[in-house]
Amino acid sequence: MATFGVAIQGRDAADAVAQIVQAEEAGVEAAWSTIGGAGGDDPLIAFAAALARTRSILIGSAIIQTWPRHPIVIAQQSMGLDAIAPGRFRLGIGPAHVGNMERSYGVDFSAPLTNLREYLTVISSLLHTGEVDFVGKQVTARMRSRGIAAVPVMASALRPRSFEVCGELADGAISWMCPRSYLVAQALPALQRGAERAGRATPPLVAHVPIAVVPSREQARELARTQLGNYGRTPFYQAMFAEAGYGDVSSGYSDALLDDLVISGSEDEVAEGLRALAASGMGEVLAHPILDPDDREGSIARGFAAVASAARD
Repeated sequence: MATFGVAIQGRDAADAVAQIVQAEEAGVEAAWSTIGGAGGDDPLIAFAAALARTRSILIGSAIIQTWPRHPIVIAQQSMGLDAIAPGRFRLGIGPAHVGNMERSYGVDFSAPLTNLREYLTVISSLLHTGEVDFVGKQVTARMRSRGIAAVPVMASALRPRSFEVCGELADGAISWMCPRSYLVAQALPALQRGAERAGRATPPLVAHVPIAVVPSREQARELARTQLGNYGRTPFYQAMFAEAGYGDVSSGYSDALLDDLVISGSEDEVAEGLRALAASGMGEVLAHPILDPDDREGSIARGFAAVASAARD
């Protein structure tokens, strides 16, 4: 059965921890966060505090950017989190996007899939076998750890080639901003192709999908256009939307695209939409509440309730 989780959107690390506790109390099975989701702070620090304060909720990174941290460091941090709460941390990594990485860190973003392959190889080896001896084009890693950790190593994926890499090397693929039709028709088959080439079982696709528990579709569309419109001006996402059949989205999202992207409606309708998405072949559904700036806390609570309802039913 699929797992249903939520995206945490904290103002800071303390707020992120409080939201994870709130999600568990609401009956949510899994909480995920990016660096931005912990209010700009390091989410792994927030995860350590949240794992110590909760009992059962799964906690994952979606995603930790690869370029700023050596893969040995990411593996060591993951081992520490697993030691706090064995079996509850899931690692998601990704190369992020060219603008932020080149501007902030001065990296050469010319081969992001090579970067992803090498990070997946190094981190998985160190976590799951206890040692690594690897020299690649972007990464060199030689290390022996004191033990192993059963931490799933997942990765972000946007276009078919990245889904294929995840099928070949990762323990799961994590999407974002992908229309539901694209996930079923293109992402999932690409994930399966990568796994088949590697001679392994297809890992789960974690469908990271925006949700809006609001009275009308029009309100959901307006919130999405306001808060998610920047992705349509980003080249990688523009290419994905074109591959999904929505053409040039640089001037804005069509209603049809938003209805294929955002699950909205009442709490029951959102829960049913999440269940339908899971039934289409997703291994996990990661719901990202679109927050009403005039009712932030209510948006979070209603989103968590819809996700918990999807899991119960």
